[in-house]
Amino acid sequence: MPEVWRPYFLSINGPVSVTDSVILNGETATAVAAGILEVKTLRSQVTILQRLLKESKKKVGEVKEENKRLKALVDSYADDLVIRSTEQSKTTNKLQKQYEKLLAEVKELTSRSIPK
Repeated sequence: MPEVWRPYFLSINGPVSVTDSVILNGETATAVAAGILEVKTLRSQVTILQRLLKESKKKVGEVKEENKRLKALVDSYADDLVIRSTEQSKTTNKLQKQYEKLLAEVKELTSRSIPK
């Protein structure tokens, strides 16, 4: 059995061997041409995939940075809301005390008899 030239060059008779001729045999020529194109196509696909992987990694990094900025913004908003809520709670307590004081004054005034 002759030595196989390239196992991925397949003709209808099997792999192309070193003794096959692309000039004398059309099937061998077709198998070799198809194999070369397939290898080039695979190389192109690998190159494309490598480029896509590189771009994907870059995008992942960009998304991570954006995520950090958004988290900082959300944390800032949350801190502001806590401060506002605390201030609002204090104001509400003050208003409640003022209301109770005024209500007590009104009750006191209404309980007094009006001189004639």
